[in-house]
Amino acid sequence: PQWFAAESRHVYFDSAAVVVAVILAGKYLEELAKGRASTAIHKLLGLQAKQATRLDAQGAEQQVSLAALHIGDRVLVRPGERIPVDGSVIEGDSHVDESMLTGEAVPVRRKPGDRVVGGTVNAEGRLVIEATALGKDTVLSQIVRLVESAQTGKLPVQRVADRVVAVFTPVVLLIAAASFAAWLTLTGDVSAALVAAVAVLVVACPCAMGLATPAAILVGSSRAAEMGVLFRKGEALEALSRIDTVLAAALEADSEHPLARAVRDAAAQRGLTPPAVQGFAAILGYGVRASLDGHTLLLGARRLMEREGISLNTLGEQADALEAQGQTAVFLAQDQNCIAVLGISDPLKPEAVAVVQALRQRGLAIALVTGDARRTAQAVAVALGIHDAPAAEPPQGGHLPLPTSPTAWGRSDHSLPTSGEGAELQAQGRRVAFVGEGLNDGPALAQADVGLALASGTDVAIEAADVSLTRGDLAALPSAIDTARHTLRTIHGNLFWAFAYNIVLIPLAAGIAAPWGVHLHPMLAGVAMGLSSVFVLGNSLRLKRLSPWQAPQVHSSAQSAPLSALIHTP
Repeated sequence: PQWFAAESRHVYFDSAAVVVAVILAGKYLEELAKGRASTAIHKLLGLQAKQATRLDAQGAEQQVSLAALHIGDRVLVRPGERIPVDGSVIEGDSHVDESMLTGEAVPVRRKPGDRVVGGTVNAEGRLVIEATALGKDTVLSQIVRLVESAQTGKLPVQRVADRVVAVFTPVVLLIAAASFAAWLTLTGDVSAALVAAVAVLVVACPCAMGLATPAAILVGSSRAAEMGVLFRKGEALEALSRIDTVLAAALEADSEHPLARAVRDAAAQRGLTPPAVQGFAAILGYGVRASLDGHTLLLGARRLMEREGISLNTLGEQADALEAQGQTAVFLAQDQNCIAVLGISDPLKPEAVAVVQALRQRGLAIALVTGDARRTAQAVAVALGIHDAPAAEPPQGGHLPLPTSPTAWGRSDHSLPTSGEGAELQAQGRRVAFVGEGLNDGPALAQADVGLALASGTDVAIEAADVSLTRGDLAALPSAIDTARHTLRTIHGNLFWAFAYNIVLIPLAAGIAAPWGVHLHPMLAGVAMGLSSVFVLGNSLRLKRLSPWQAPQVHSSAQSAPLSALIHTP
C-alpha cells in the first residue's frame, strides 16, 4: 500500500467481481449461441432409431439395440415407426416419409425390392426390411460425418486471422506493459497506471477473431444440409462462393443414354417383339455388333459407321436433322449397308431451364457439357436458354470468353465428359464449378475448382465431388451457391468486426484518448469483450434464416416420344 499515494489506495473488489461476472455471462451467451448453431447435427442424430424389431427364422419378434443387428437381418417396421437401418423391402407395401433426405413432404410408396433409408418414417403399412447397411455405413451417418467434416475444416480466408491470433497475446501483453509504464511515468499514479493496464488485458478479445470463421461455417453448412446440400469440406464452401462459370453435365433427365432400353421400350409401344440375336458384342465407345438369321448387324454412333467404312446414304442428312432437334442419332447397318437411323432424346430435367435462368441472374456463365454430338448439344443448349457466351474482352478487363455460341461441348462418339473442358477454362483464369451425376463424371468433378454431384439419397458420399446435392435435382444448385456466398460475406463481416473492435478499443483502453477525458474502465472493457464474441455469433446465426431457392411452377406441354425412327432401304 505504501507504493500508492494516500488518495489512490483503493480496493477494486467490486470491479474484479463485475469483470469476472461479465466475462462469464459473455461466455454463457457464447455457448448458448454455439448450441443454436449446431442444432442441425443434433437434429440429424435425433433421427436415428434407438431400437429395432428383429425377426428370427421362425418369424418371432425380438426387440434389440441397433448394435445387435447384422447385415442380412430381417427387421419389422410398424406404421408410424422410424426405419432403423438402410435396407431393401422384402415384405409389405407402404408409404415412407423421406422428407429428411429429399425435402419432399409427400410420402413415397415403397414395395418389395425398393430400397429404404434409416431415419425415414414408415407411414401406414407393415414393412419387413433386410438390413444392407449398419452403423457408420448408413446414409444418415454419412450425412452427419460430412456435415461435421465441413464444420471442422479451415477456410483459406481464416489464415489471416490465424496469423494474427498467433501473435495477439504477446502483443497485447506488450501494449498493457507499455500503457502501465507510460501512465506511471506521466502521472506517477500507480493506481491509474494499473487500471489502464488491466483495461487493456480485459478488453483484448482474440475470441472474436477465432470465432469469426468457424461460427459462420458451422451455421452455414448446417443450414445447407437442411436444404439438401452437403459440403464435404469447408474449403469447398469458400471456393463455391467465388466461382464465375458453371459446367453442367446433368441437365438432362438421364445423362447416360440407356439406348438399349429406349429402343426396347419404343418397340414395345409399337407392338413389336425384338428377336433373339447371336454373337452379341459391345464395341466400347462405338456401339454393338450381333448376328441375326445369318446377317451381320451393327448398331451405334456415326463414328462406328465411319470406322467400318459404311456409307450413310441419305440417312446422314436425316441424322443431321435429328441432332439439330436435340436428339442423338444412332445408326443401324445390315451387312455393310446402313438401313435405319434412330433419334433418341433425353427430356430435360423439369427444373433445368429455371435453374439456368437463376444462375444467370447470379452473374454466372453457364456451359453445357454432354457426350452427345455437337449439333445435339447445341440444340439442347438453346432449349435451356444457353444462347450466348460473355462478350470477349481484353485480359486486363477481367473477363474471358467462353466457347462460341451456343455454349455447349459435344462429341460425335458419345464419350463421357472429361476434365478437359474445365481445365481449358481454368487456364483462362476462370473459377469453374462442374455439376454432374457424380459417378461417371469423376475426372471432371475432380478437375473443377468445385465439383457438385447430384446424389440420390443413398449416394451421398461421392468421393470425387466436393459438394453433394442430396435431393437428386438441380433445384439445390442455386441454394448451394447462395449459401456459400452468404456464408463468405458473413465471415468477412465477422472478421471486419473482430479486427475493428480490437484496433479501436485496445488503444482506447490504454488511454490514448485520455487528453479528451475519455477512459475505458475495466468493467466496461469486460462488457465490450463479452459482447464482441456474442456479436460474431449472432451475426453468424443470421444464416439460419436463409431460404432455399424454389423453381417457379411451369406447366410444360406434352413431350414428344423419346425415340423416333427414320428407315431407309437401299
